[in-house]
Amino acid sequence: MKYRTIGTDPTTRREVSVLALGAMLFGSVTDEATSFALLDRYVEAGGNFIDTSDNYAFWADGGQGGQSEELLGRWRRSRGTGDEIVIATKLGARPLAPGTGYVDNPEGLSAKVIRESAERSRERLGLGRLDLLYAHIEDHTVEPQETVEAFAALVAEGTVGLLGVSNHAVWRVERARALAAAAGLPGYEVLQYAHTHLRPRADVPDGLFPDGSLGYAGPDLLGYLRAEPGLTLVAYSPLLKGAYTRPERLPAGYDHPGTPARLAALREVARETGATVNQVVLSWQIGGELPVVPLAGVSSVAQLEENLAAVDLELTPEQRARLDAAH
Repeated sequence: MKYRTIGTDPTTRREVSVLALGAMLFGSVTDEATSFALLDRYVEAGGNFIDTSDNYAFWADGGQGGQSEELLGRWRRSRGTGDEIVIATKLGARPLAPGTGYVDNPEGLSAKVIRESAERSRERLGLGRLDLLYAHIEDHTVEPQETVEAFAALVAEGTVGLLGVSNHAVWRVERARALAAAAGLPGYEVLQYAHTHLRPRADVPDGLFPDGSLGYAGPDLLGYLRAEPGLTLVAYSPLLKGAYTRPERLPAGYDHPGTPARLAALREVARETGATVNQVVLSWQIGGELPVVPLAGVSSVAQLEENLAAVDLELTPEQRARLDAAH
């Protein structure tokens, strides 16, 4: 396994494995025995960066989520796991009532929600301190100053370490970071967005983003990372939920004239290296110029083993240049 540092403050920064494990479906779609086996194998291979959220997986049973955090808590207790494992969780997108969702009825990012939801997450996970806590989605009903101060208060109390943000417009991220900096408070240092080798159309609206998705790492966000070397991108859905091997799963936003050339370049490099296309995608992210940690979910040990092998796949500068240039 290889590792990189997330965060800049010596009191909260952490060394994490370059491949993060997504636990979104653990305890719901993925049963407990399989989830435990995946967690055990990931840790055995040197992995120490696990991702969850307080709303995972509310859609599995029409509830409010919490199954993933609860399963991770049971796994931690059964294995005697300590702070050597970095667990990241999120708040803000938990439905306030069963049968609702994060578009129509999210918990939001008020000071009250941030304190109460963080406490519930700590209880479910069995942690005294959340290593990394994200603002999951935007909340247009709360002033950013309130959100910034509420997160910073938890850091000051020692119940949260690093702060992160996901699925926000870049200007909102910068505004929150500027407010935090002006007040001498900790700000967002880890950004979690969808990112893969294929490039999506950014103008396709959905329920959460009526003007086009803000959840992808597009040119604005990547340029922001280049300008702010203290930030790290955690890339969710790096393998597009299996679409690289099952084209029928390709999301609509990726169905455009630029995709065939990107796919052809991936397949060419995969043939040259003897690796799978999935492994080439992960290696391209892990070893790239920008600090990117792919966050991959798996449902079988075979999938996990394929992903773990990507950590040791070294692409040549020429191969990287070809992958970057394809369009």
